[in-house]
Amino acid sequence: MNYKYFLLNILALILLSAPPLVTAKRTSNAKAVAVPVQLSYHTANVDGVEVFYREAGAKSAPTLVLLHGFPTSSHMFRNLIPQLADKYHVIAPDYPGFGQSASPERDKFAYTFDNYAKVVDKLIQQLDLKRYALYVMDYGAPVGFRLAAAHPEKVTALIVQNGNAYNEGLEQFWDPIKAYWKTGGMTEREAIRWLTSIKATKWQYTNGVNDTSLVSPDTWTVDQALLDRPGNAEIQLDLFYDYRTNIPLYPQWQAYFRQHKPPTLVVWGKNDAIFVAAGAAPYKRDLPGAEIHLLDTGHFALETHGNDIAKLIRDFLGKHLKP
Repeated sequence: MNYKYFLLNILALILLSAPPLVTAKRTSNAKAVAVPVQLSYHTANVDGVEVFYREAGAKSAPTLVLLHGFPTSSHMFRNLIPQLADKYHVIAPDYPGFGQSASPERDKFAYTFDNYAKVVDKLIQQLDLKRYALYVMDYGAPVGFRLAAAHPEKVTALIVQNGNAYNEGLEQFWDPIKAYWKTGGMTEREAIRWLTSIKATKWQYTNGVNDTSLVSPDTWTVDQALLDRPGNAEIQLDLFYDYRTNIPLYPQWQAYFRQHKPPTLVVWGKNDAIFVAAGAAPYKRDLPGAEIHLLDTGHFALETHGNDIAKLIRDFLGKHLKP
């Protein structure tokens, strides 16, 4: 057996066998009572592609769909889900080519943001989710905003965590990727291949973080093991090229914000070098009622400020979603 995949399987067993976290629930006499939260793990067939998702919470509760970024998966929400699932029905899928979802050959599946939005939309339909709030992070933003613009009547609220919809959010980090967008050439493609390396993956988790002891090494270890699967780097490079299709949609998404005014919470690691903090403020232009919180951390803000973000989400959804 390949040592790398053996290690991954062992690590996955450790992670999945860990005891569930608990949340605090207030009783009528104001005493805190620990309520266990059990996550479940599922796979759905979406047009012949096996799509993995995590689920927790009562299906009768308001639904929150969590959409992950690069280079991670629904694994990034492993600690957040139990902090929300006592009050909300939480669904967190992995896109094809990420996490535990299948990775079809590139000539059989289009690795594009348009296609990812279609896959997530079809999964939502399969799960019969009539209305839902969206948490979008990084790649989750272009996936989620496509869904929201297409089905505004279904989206009850937006939670944006380092997810871009404005040109202000794209600075120096994107220069070599923009060069690839201009040519689509092999030279420019190879110049950004390092973004699939362990050096880049660890950097995404630790850059801009004041206390890196708060970031579990499991994060970049799990992500990199999945990136290192045969053919996965090519999938990721295809997606870097396709990201160019998101920029022309920014005006459409901004028009959706202005027209439909979804309740919006923006939580942003202000030291993020990928989607810089300047990308957070413009949400106020189109959504004057948006709550914006800049946190003193980097790209993967949940790793260092997960408890703070969970509290902000609970307070925000408590104001805007009916039980």
